[in-house]
Amino acid sequence: MEGAVKIKSLGHTTTAESRFQLRAEKARVMARTQPATVATGTPLRDALAAMRAHGGDAVLIQDGGRLVGILTERDVLTRILGAPVEGDRAVDEFMSADPHTMHADATLIEAMHAMESGHYRNVPLIDDSGAIVGLLRQQDLLEYVAEAFPQEILNLPPRPHQTMEEPEGA
Repeated sequence: MEGAVKIKSLGHTTTAESRFQLRAEKARVMARTQPATVATGTPLRDALAAMRAHGGDAVLIQDGGRLVGILTERDVLTRILGAPVEGDRAVDEFMSADPHTMHADATLIEAMHAMESGHYRNVPLIDDSGAIVGLLRQQDLLEYVAEAFPQEILNLPPRPHQTMEEPEGA
C-alpha cells in the first residue's frame, strides 16, 4: 500500500521516546543544584540543621571547596540516633569520607546503575575540576521514571510479590 501511514500506539511512542531520554539525559538535569554543604569541623548540630533546611536527605562536607564527605540519613540513623552524641562534636567524626561521586555529565541510566550497585540514595555530582555541581537523589530519579513511563507504572500489579492463597472472585 503505497502512501499508507504507519501509526504507532501512544504507549509505544511514549515508551520509546522516554527510554531514549533516560539513556541520553544528563544527571545534572535532575540534580539539586544547591545542596546543603558545610565545611569540615562544623559542629554536628549545625550540619544537621543544614540537612533539615534542605529536605533532610544529605549534607555535603567540603574542605576548601573540595568534597571530602557526606552525612546522610543513614549515617544519622546508624551513627548518631540513640547514641550519647554531643552536638558540638565535628561533623567529620560522623560523615562518610570520600563518598562515591559521579560526573555531572553522566547519564541518568549510569546514575541509576551506580545507585543500584552501590546502594546509594544520594550521589554528589562533580565537574571536571572536582567542584560540586549538585546532589542527585534517588527520589528524583524515581519521580522522573514514574513521569517518563506512566503507562508501565500505572499498569503494574499492586503487589507483584504477593500470591493469593485462593483465587479471587466467585
